[in-house]
Amino acid sequence: MNYSVKAGGKRLRPMLMAETYEMFGGADSSVIEPFMAAIEMIHTYSLIHDDLPALDNDALRRGMPTAHIKFGEAMAILAGDALLNYAFETAKALQILTRKPGIYGMIGGQTVDVEQENKAISFDTLMYIHNNKTAALIECAMMIGAVLAGASEKEVSMIEQIANKVGIAFQIEDDILDVVSTSEEIGKPAGSD
Repeated sequence: MNYSVKAGGKRLRPMLMAETYEMFGGADSSVIEPFMAAIEMIHTYSLIHDDLPALDNDALRRGMPTAHIKFGEAMAILAGDALLNYAFETAKALQILTRKPGIYGMIGGQTVDVEQENKAISFDTLMYIHNNKTAALIECAMMIGAVLAGASEKEVSMIEQIANKVGIAFQIEDDILDVVSTSEEIGKPAGSD
């Protein structure tokens, strides 16, 4: 768990959560920090499982050997499962934190991504994957930041829409980098997505 969480990465989701929290007047960092850690643990768990041979079979993540390469598949699966559960312990299982990464969010998007691998897909299917596999966790991060700061329901809904656009933009950039960059530049195997 420590190996994968401490391997680096942009920490985009916790930063967006904290910034949204502050934007709506949140001032007590002790309120938001457990949720920042939780969203990063959920993201890291999803990467550990995504790298497994049964999914993307990647050997490199954040410039380092993936968890299953370093520790074996069984330990990687257990580390991912443990990070997901520990995230809920850390964050006291807020409704948003359970919904966005779930079957109608990140896991659902990843499932469609795996089912459609090496197939020609429609634009709607591609957007379903991007909206769920990538944007859902960014929405989760920013919405939690807003909720914890006391934002209104309308403001939280607006943040969800903004976060969706951020997530789609992030995924578009990631897809472009996957095609035009080297493995060394992006810290994971180029062309694997």
